[in-house]
Amino acid sequence: MTENVRVAVVGATGYAGMELAKILLRHPLTRRSTFFLRGEHADVKCLAQLIPQLRGWGEAPCQPFSVDAVVKSGAQAVFLSTPHEASLETAPELLAAGMRVIDLSGAFRFHDGDIFEKWYAIPAASGELLNDAVYGLPEFYGNDLRAARLVANPGCYATSVILALRPLAESDWIDRSAMVVCDCKSGVSGAGKEPKRETHYVEVNENFRAYSVHKHRHTPEIAEHTGMTTDEIFFTTHLLPLERGILSTIYVRLAEKHSPEEVSALYGEYYDAQRMIRMHAPDELPELSHVAHTNFCNIGFSLNEDGRRLVVVSCLDNLGKGAAGQAVQNFNIMMGYPQTTGLI
Repeated sequence: MTENVRVAVVGATGYAGMELAKILLRHPLTRRSTFFLRGEHADVKCLAQLIPQLRGWGEAPCQPFSVDAVVKSGAQAVFLSTPHEASLETAPELLAAGMRVIDLSGAFRFHDGDIFEKWYAIPAASGELLNDAVYGLPEFYGNDLRAARLVANPGCYATSVILALRPLAESDWIDRSAMVVCDCKSGVSGAGKEPKRETHYVEVNENFRAYSVHKHRHTPEIAEHTGMTTDEIFFTTHLLPLERGILSTIYVRLAEKHSPEEVSALYGEYYDAQRMIRMHAPDELPELSHVAHTNFCNIGFSLNEDGRRLVVVSCLDNLGKGAAGQAVQNFNIMMGYPQTTGLI
């Protein structure tokens, strides 16, 4: 275990970056996080100037970003809270300088660059870099994270669906002839901080809508890490008039009849030892208020009396377990800390 690790954060002005700053400034085993900013914020000296809530939390020094500046800071690990394009450019340079990188964008989530280019419509990273990246879902890839140099933090929607669906898919419980329907809803912070007409207050308040139907970027991510195909999944996202949170309702037809006790036992095999997953009793379904401002994913289910029609509900905070909290959970594993350090 390495204690008092010095860390750097590149880009902390978006919602996920702000959440990351809050967690790291409270983390008991990091030593003076430095925040590197670009563009219009490059002259900011302290992050509290941009995020007044951080006043009194301790030092949060800011510097203009450059790879040399990050290296000179003595950071042993770097969080990239940057757009995909910026991560694609910056991560290779930081890795070449000996840094360990945790990237919150989608730039390195796929080992197949063709899939990334199809769904993100920008050039992919080199095949070697994509092969080296570890998908940062600790509940399934914790062993690989310990030695990882580059971690690709999962998407928020993808995290909620994969955690709910993978035990069923991996155990061959799903009737593959019937579509799995993933009906997912997110708070507005999941859309990012960049101003858009559709996320203005007047557009969101007292409204509810579906978006990115048939083309959401998290679709192939869910397929890859559940072992299913994109043709077997209906994944539809909706925008809630809320600040934060994701609730995914997943409809599954089981290949064989099972009892609620058997479903509970299956999920228990996967998650009883996982501190960040909280399973509910049968027919006790989680709600967004249960997970807001936490790094937990709560999962519940209801099984129809026919024993084959299963509804799974997965809830998490899109800025916590869906982004910054999960990034810190990955960091903890990389550094040999308990996964929950700084998170509960």
